[in-house]
Amino acid sequence: MDLGLNGKTALVTGASRGIGLAVAEALADEGVRVVGVARNVTPELEKVAAAAVSADLSTTEGALAAVGAALSELGGIDILVNNVGGGDADQLTLGGFLDASDEQWRKLFDLNLFGVVTTTRAALPSIIERRGAIVTVSSINARIPASGPAGYSEAKAALTNFGKRLSEEFGPQGVRVNTVSPGPVGTDIWRGPDHLGAKLAAANGMDHEQFLNAIPAQFNIASGRIAEAKEVAALVTFLTSEQAAIITGADYVIDGGIIKTV
Repeated sequence: MDLGLNGKTALVTGASRGIGLAVAEALADEGVRVVGVARNVTPELEKVAAAAVSADLSTTEGALAAVGAALSELGGIDILVNNVGGGDADQLTLGGFLDASDEQWRKLFDLNLFGVVTTTRAALPSIIERRGAIVTVSSINARIPASGPAGYSEAKAALTNFGKRLSEEFGPQGVRVNTVSPGPVGTDIWRGPDHLGAKLAAANGMDHEQFLNAIPAQFNIASGRIAEAKEVAALVTFLTSEQAAIITGADYVIDGGIIKTV
C-alpha cells in the first residue's frame, strides 16, 4: 500500500527511543524527512533523522526551540507526532492521591500536556498551510484513571481531550488530528532495569522478569501479550498518511484487548 508520504516532512517528539524512535524509523522508511526531538539524542535517532534536536519539551523554551529547529531544517512541517510523555521513574511516587505531591502533578502535566500544547501551537501555522496531520500518543490510562502514578492518567485524559478539540477547530482548514492510546508497550519504560516496570516490580515484591511475564494476566490482555513499539508506530504512520484522509478526531486504542468496554 502506497501511503503517499514520500517527500513529506515530520517533527517527532520523544524520538530517541521506544515508540518515538520506532515512529521516526517508520516515517523515514516511507520517504519522510524527520526531525526528531528528545532530551538525550541517541545514535539510533541520529541515524534515521534528517536532524536530531536536544530539548526539554516540558518547558516552553524547549518546545519553542524544538519547533524552530524543525522549521529551519525542513522548511515546513507536514506532520507532527506528539509522542513525548511519561515521567522519570525515580521521581514518581507510586502510592495513591494522598502520597503524591503537587510537584509530581505539575511535572506530569508539564511533560504530558503543556509541552504538547506549546509544541502544537508553534507548529500549527505550518501544518495548516500544508494541510497536514497531527498524531498525539496518549494512553489507555486516560480511560483508567485509578491506575498509574497520581497525575499521569489525568494528564493523559486532558491530552486526549485536547486532540479532539484541535480536530474540531482545525478540521475545516484541512488539518487532521488523531490520538493513539497504547497499553503497555515493550520499551525501556517496562523492560529497562531503571524504569517504571522495574520500580513497579520492586513495589510488588517481584523479580523484574517475573513481573514482566505476569503483565498479560495481570492486565487481562486478550491477545496474551503486550504491544511492541513497531506495532504502535505502524498505526501512527498510517494515520499520518493519505490513506487515512477521512480519519480525524479519533482516539485509537492499541492495547491488545485490555479495555473491555465498547
